[in-house]
Amino acid sequence: MGQRRHRLTARHEEGSPITRFLLDPTSERTAPHREPLPRPASFAGQVVGLLDISKPRGDVFLDRLEYLLVESGAVVRRYRKPTFTKPAPVDLRHEIATQCTLVIEALAD
Repeated sequence: MGQRRHRLTARHEEGSPITRFLLDPTSERTAPHREPLPRPASFAGQVVGLLDISKPRGDVFLDRLEYLLVESGAVVRRYRKPTFTKPAPVDLRHEIATQCTLVIEALAD
């Protein structure tokens, strides 16, 4: 677990202070700088991976997105994480990275 702590101070209705500590589990001192990749000119010919993270109704969003992408000429591959509470397994990430040129992740509730 990360060692960064952020002190949060709030007040009870009576005015007495409440102190809470928020722990950051990433342990990053500074956020890494990443240059965005260039956007493709079109979806035609792209292999687009749609990753459902297993949250409720994410599949509804991805169903509609798949329809629109296929209409635009993309090939769509669907993937699903076993649970939204953990990162995608390494083998799933590898499969997506080797089979797709673009990836869209569905976050929904």
